[in-house]
Amino acid sequence: MTTVLPDTGVGPLLREWREQRRISQLELALRADSSARHISFVETGRSRPSEDMVLRLAEVLDVPVRERNALLVVAGYAPRYAQTPLDDPALSSLRESLDRLLTAYEPYPALVVDGVYGVVAANRGVALLLEGVSEDLLAPPVNAMRLTLHPEGLAPRIVNLPEWRADLLAQMERQIALVRSPALRELYEEVAAYPAPGRTAEGARPAGGARGTERTAGRAGRERAATPFALPMLFEHGGRVLSFVSSIATFNTPMDVTVAELAIETFLPADRETAAHLHAHVAREV
Repeated sequence: MTTVLPDTGVGPLLREWREQRRISQLELALRADSSARHISFVETGRSRPSEDMVLRLAEVLDVPVRERNALLVVAGYAPRYAQTPLDDPALSSLRESLDRLLTAYEPYPALVVDGVYGVVAANRGVALLLEGVSEDLLAPPVNAMRLTLHPEGLAPRIVNLPEWRADLLAQMERQIALVRSPALRELYEEVAAYPAPGRTAEGARPAGGARGTERTAGRAGRERAATPFALPMLFEHGGRVLSFVSSIATFNTPMDVTVAELAIETFLPADRETAAHLHAHVAREV
């Protein structure tokens, strides 16, 4: 669905995107091979931009594909980018490629989410993390943010939950600043309101409450919380504390709204112990 925007003309909307990107009219004009005077006229409504100009400015301003369609509609043009359902036969090769990628990443966790963190695909490594999660949270449609931060989800077993929660919420805030998505804003308000235990990696007590596990978690938290290259997610599983760092990949120059909003998140073991535990766990499952 194309984003519905108020009927204020495309000029003020382009100005909002420019100001959000913190660039001047002159800089935008230079990048878009135009003039500051013309950009000013477009933004004030004195000049109606051509379809090509709308797309050029949107490209320079790094406007999300869904929002580019909205700008075109407000400017009086037809949407340029399709929004193909992921289960459409036209995207079968994409789905197959994603499945191969997720499988190849095993035993490490990896999943694919849409623009509001709905899980559209996941591998067996993710299943390991979901042990003990409430069935209600696993009923379709599954949402990765809700699953992670809900008190009946992964949250009780994330040893450094305050730090990880703050990072996830900051990630959502950055995304909300880039797109006009009421659904994403609603999701953010929901998960931000979940109880936020005041534990830290040093004083953590993982789910289960065993004293031996508590000591292990505390020691692992102190040793791993200072991972030099990224904030790790410290996760209790089977009496051990696993350490992961995550990365997110998106598609380069997508021409479809659905594809543009897909993100592949992978969890890389941050130490040898975590890697060994994952390999051993999957070997037992085979």
